[in-house]
Amino acid sequence: MTKLEYAEQRMQQKWYALAMAEQQGASIPVLERLYSAYVLAMEEYNRYHAEQEPQEFSSPISLPLQKKKAS
Repeated sequence: MTKLEYAEQRMQQKWYALAMAEQQGASIPVLERLYSAYVLAMEEYNRYHAEQEPQEFSSPISLPLQKKKAS
């Protein structure tokens, strides 16, 4: 299993834990802790995804300039 696949699986597990806790009526502090864990897992996934496909993230997107027509 690659780092990216592991990170994706971990992120999904954190989301599932958060969803189940919310459905079971967990307290706000517990939900906040689970949400923070999910966000950290998501950031880890994004980091590994960026490492795996750096060409998509290394160059900024540039849009062609449009010339305004004189009226």
